Amino acid sequence: MVKHVRSYAFVLTLMTIAGCSSYRQNIMLKTPDDFKSAAVSREVREAERNYVIQNNDHLQLEVYTNKGERIIDPNPTLSQSSTTTTTEPKPEISYLVDLQGIAKFPVIGEMKVANLTLRQAEAILQVEYEKYFTESFVVLTFTNKRVIVLGAVGGQVVPLQNHNVTLAEILAVSKGLPNDSKSHNIRIVRKDQVFVVDLSTVEGFLAGNMIIEPGDIIYVEPVRKPFAEGVRDYAGLASLLVSTLSLIVVIQSTK
Repeated sequence: MVKHVRSYAFVLTLMTIAGCSSYRQNIMLKTPDDFKSAAVSREVREAERNYVIQNNDHLQLEVYTNKGERIIDPNPTLSQSSTTTTTEPKPEISYLVDLQGIAKFPVIGEMKVANLTLRQAEAILQVEYEKYFTESFVVLTFTNKRVIVLGAVGGQVVPLQNHNVTLAEILAVSKGLPNDSKSHNIRIVRKDQVFVVDLSTVEGFLAGNMIIEPGDIIYVEPVRKPFAEGVRDYAGLASLLVSTLSLIVVIQSTK
């Protein structure tokens, strides 16, 4: 009888160890023991950036006349006319910047816009549209600037609708840090650099609340619960072993 109990206890121990190892497999961006984080310098943390147009970007274009008068709508008759007529919402059309840095716009055709800020591109497009419209006013926006948030907060793609968005703002959009997350181990992957940020203290927050760039990957490591995960993964087998053990005990007690 004791021999059987020991055997099943040994099997349950192996299941727990296996559960621990299987749980650790879903931890991403593991680093070696001698890993050193890229320095979150003051320049990296505070430098304001204007995103430049890059190949494969998608741009949304709006063109107005009379120096953008329709945007402000100083003439009440415009608002009155818009309320009396029912129009379908205008579909959002984006324009791809190809591998040569060129985008094809309506009326004016192909224009090279890569490596320009939105403001610079607007100025160039405005000059071109002046050939066709009176006192043209151009508004250009990105539609594909985004960052990826992974880990304890779940997988999310967060659009960057504004320039100079901080790490705290991205985490807030991602509904904050859940209870099963490590606030002291947040990693930002930026091309060939990896920043490790500690937001568990005020000092760490002030030092690591950096400006996020398009294409960054933010990973919030989850708290490991190896025993609970092991029990959950092998709950069916554990139940079978316990039932078998109980049956053996009953049979042995009846002898």
